[in-house]
Amino acid sequence: MIRIERLSHRYQLGAKSKDRSVSVLHDIDLHVKEGEIVTLVGRSGSGKSTLLHAACGFIRPSSGRVIIDGQDTANFSEGDWADFRRQRIGVIFQSFQLIPSMTAYENIELPLVLEGIGETERNQRTNQLLERFGLAGYAEHYPGELSGGQQQRVGIARALALKPRIVMADEPTGSLDSDNERQFLDTLQQLNAEERITFLIITHDEHVASIGHRIVRIEDGRLSEIASPRPLASTASAQQQEVSSR
Repeated sequence: MIRIERLSHRYQLGAKSKDRSVSVLHDIDLHVKEGEIVTLVGRSGSGKSTLLHAACGFIRPSSGRVIIDGQDTANFSEGDWADFRRQRIGVIFQSFQLIPSMTAYENIELPLVLEGIGETERNQRTNQLLERFGLAGYAEHYPGELSGGQQQRVGIARALALKPRIVMADEPTGSLDSDNERQFLDTLQQLNAEERITFLIITHDEHVASIGHRIVRIEDGRLSEIASPRPLASTASAQQQEVSSR
């Protein structure tokens, strides 16, 4: 689902001098399978956020390729990326990125409006998401009237509004207390198991990382370690296990 090939990135430190730059990522290769949860762990400054932002098109890497769901994004314009994200990728931000002048309902509904989905279907899908994430009683609340955990659940619901096959999350639990973090992680694993959504999650928290089928460690812009705490079962194997358990 996600193929990152020989990806490198340098940030320019000055507008006029090409010599003033710092290398953040170095020849990164990372493949994420369909239905897999991959967690990317690293300290602040390790390059993990830069890698995620390159993977979902918020920055253009200095070199290398990002191929998502078979689509090579090398020649994407900013508009192409915006359309592609809206149609294929759900993004969960650490800072929630909710629009303060919109209610919880309107924030979740927004991607559906932008996609031109009719009012009846918008209402049905938005209400289903509000119900699923325990927000039905907060539909008319504005972000400033919600707790951090509630805001995060609105952000998750919005990311799922267009039923993406891929979700990328940037430090999604950084602002949550332990109870809300546990609920959030349970929700991600449930979505992965029930709907086979592919997740790429960056975090500095080893507990969050442990939900991954694979844990990828990044240090100084290089992938240094790969662990598989719970390897991804094939679809056939998963179905066989389900039948055997009945």
